[in-house]
Parts: sequence; structure tokens; C-alpha cells
Amino acid sequence: MATYPTKKSASLRPNCLSFADVLSQSVSLAAPSIGIALNIPLVFASAGNGAWLAFTLATIGLVLVSLNINQFARRSASAGALYLYVAKGLGSTVGIVCGWALTLAYLLVAAAVSVGFAEYAGIVLTEFGLQVPSLLLCVLCVGFAWYYAYTDIQLAAMLMIIIEVVAMSFILLLAFLILGHHGFRPDVEQLTLAGTTPGGISLGMVIAIFSFVGFESAATLGDEAKSPTRSIPRSLVWSALLIGLFFMLLSYSEVLGFRSNETPLNEAASPINVLADLVRADLLGVGLTVGIAFSCFSCCLASINAASRIAYALARHSFFPTPLGVAHTRNRTPHIAVSISALLAFLIPGSMLLFGMAPTEIYGYLGTISTYGFLTAYLLVSIAAPVYLSQRGELRSHHLIISILAGFFMLIPVAGSFYPVPSFPFNIFPYFFLLYLAAGGWLFSTLSHRAQIIKNIERDDVAEGQLSD
Repeated sequence: MATYPTKKSASLRPNCLSFADVLSQSVSLAAPSIGIALNIPLVFASAGNGAWLAFTLATIGLVLVSLNINQFARRSASAGALYLYVAKGLGSTVGIVCGWALTLAYLLVAAAVSVGFAEYAGIVLTEFGLQVPSLLLCVLCVGFAWYYAYTDIQLAAMLMIIIEVVAMSFILLLAFLILGHHGFRPDVEQLTLAGTTPGGISLGMVIAIFSFVGFESAATLGDEAKSPTRSIPRSLVWSALLIGLFFMLLSYSEVLGFRSNETPLNEAASPINVLADLVRADLLGVGLTVGIAFSCFSCCLASINAASRIAYALARHSFFPTPLGVAHTRNRTPHIAVSISALLAFLIPGSMLLFGMAPTEIYGYLGTISTYGFLTAYLLVSIAAPVYLSQRGELRSHHLIISILAGFFMLIPVAGSFYPVPSFPFNIFPYFFLLYLAAGGWLFSTLSHRAQIIKNIERDDVAEGQLSD
């Protein structure tokens, strides 16, 4: 039977991350800078002129989800984050299912953005007459991300926030130039949702929510943050709001910018360069392409950070092999979990590239599947929050309203993934994910020491409850 590593024998570095560091984890994993080039065109493909509305609905829903998460985050902190929160309200078995879903979700985000890095780094290198294979660029992205995640979480946090702030600043400048190019006049077609359908909006919300996923990952730094029960709840709400406002503005501006372009937004090979050309800012387009490539790297790093900490916590609770729950004696990082997460983050897209798939195609496929993992976690934590508060005798009517509304907004993209039936292969992705969840449930049911897993999770619940009280 797997042994339970104690926090004393296998601990991460406590009290080392400030509020800015914690916020950088959320923003970097959500990677809004990538959205203008990769996510917004995918949302536009389904939602058309309603792309901005898909992002607005996603923002409202995820702010509500953050409020549900904060019912737990204000009271306790742990690397297990959402899956431990779900376990507090709905029991250890459901918590394990949540952790299983999040593990896949974070790994697929890391895999998706590694090919995003390959795509945009390749565009930059082509400007200098260099042709570098996408597979090699994926290796470089994941390799450097592994190094920083393995070495020092503080260094990684500092690097992520610098990259994201610079990239977002340039993108906001481009949005301002687009709006100015059109005289700052309202775009009637977008505001009246010309040609959009409810099904298109709901399907667009799947990718819109993928644009946010990771905003909750600050909670995985619970063992390392300073004043985690204050800094983590603040970072969750602020990251959801800031990312949402950013995407609403950028989706509106980008759709507007492509009004005068013959090629539709979702068919453009490099939307950034097209937009820069349209506003006569070619140099800015090159800078933005570089920024997006680095933003993909930053997101890969943040994803590996989050995936490794979920794996670290699941190993401490004996669901994953015990070595994953051990921290490096000097670096105080979950080095084994980091290394395995990085390896999988490369092997998944690397094998797809070897089969001849295009990087943007891989990004869309992996991003969509990962979204179902996050939606599962968001739905479960929204259900768990009022149950948990009721157990504590603290449930109020507004808590229940927030929970119901959050669940409703998360169910919109779930419903849109089944009906109307999306085109192949997006129509099979929900079933693929359900099969993955079933495999996790089967694995848990076959473990001879599942009673010990439940006991370990309950032991953490008691310890954290005493700390929070």
C-alpha cells in the first residue's frame, strides 16, 4: 500500500509568494495574450458577431465560480486546491474525480500552448529566413518551462508576470489603434448580434471559457503563498474580471478590424499581422507575434506548475504513486511531478505533430478537451460550496443563488457541445472526456487502499479546518 508522505517530510517552500506572484500564476495560465491570435478566431468561427457576448457570458459565469471557490479559499489553503474543496462538500470520491479531471486539463493546456509557441515562434523565425521544425520548437518550449518549474517557483512567477504584462500592453495598444482606425464608432453588426444563433453562442462559450481556464490555478499555490487565505481569494476574483474585460474588448476590436479584410477572421493564417497591416503598424505586428510566442511559453510554465501541484497533492493522498508527492530538498518544488508533467506535455502534441497535424489544429483540439476538465471542476465546486456552507451552518440565500447561477453559466457550453451537434471531431470530444472520467472512477474503485486515500483526504480536511478556525 502507498504510504502517506507527511507535510514535514515532503513540503513545498511556505510563505514565499506575494499577492503579485499568486496573481501572475492565474493570469499566465489563462494567458489572455494568446487569445487574440488563437482563441478569438475560434470563438468567432462559432459565434460570429456574438463573439464578444460569448466572452461576456463566460466572464459572468467564471466570476460567479470564483465566488464559490472563495467560500473554501478564505478558510483553507492547499496544493490540492479545487479537488480538496470539492471533497469538503461532496465527499472524497467526488473530490478524487475532480482532481483526475484537473490533472488532464492542466496537462492538455501545457500541451496545447507548446504547439502555440511552435506556431508563433516559427512565424518570427521565418521573418529572418529560418525554418525550424515545430517539433524542435515544442521541445524548447517545454524544456525551458520544465527548468524554471523544477528550479524555483519564485523565479518562475517573476518571469511569467513580466512576459504577460509586456504582451498585454502591446495588444491593448493594437486594440486602441483598431478602434481609432474605425473612428471609435459603434459596430452595429456586433451590437445587434447580426447572423448569430444561440447554438453558436453556446459552442463559442466552450472556447471562451478555455480562454479563462487557469484563473483558478492560484489556488494550487496554497502551500507556498503568503497569507494564502487572503491573497488567493483576491487573485481569483481579480484575474477573472481582468481577463474577462480584456477579452471582451479584444474580441470586439478584432472582429471590427476584420470588417475591411477579404479573408474572414477564423480563416486568417496570422490574424495579428493582418490587423497590424490594416492599421499600418507592421512593426507592432512583429512585436506582438514575439510577445504571443513568449506568452505561450509563460502559459506552458504556469500549466506545468499547476499540474505538478495537483499531482503532488493526489500523491500525498495516495491516489498517485508516492514519489510524485515528494518535494526537492533544495528547490522545494515537486520536482518529480514537474518532470513527468513536462514529459507528458511534450509527448502528447509531439506525437500529433509526427502524424502530420498542424499546430493550430492541435491547439484547437487539445484546448477543447481540456475545457471539459475545467468545466467539470467548476461545476463540482459550485455544487460543493453551498453544501459545505450548510454543513458549517453558514449557508445564506445569496450563496445558493450564486451557486445556481454559476452552474447555469457552466452548463451553457456543456449543452452546446452536444446540441446542435458540432462538426467532427468536436462532436466526439465530450464522449472522449466522459470515457476518461469513467476510467478514473474505475481506477479508484479498483485500488485496494482506497479507504486509506479517503482517510488521508479527511485528515487534511481536519487539519486545514483547525488552521482556518
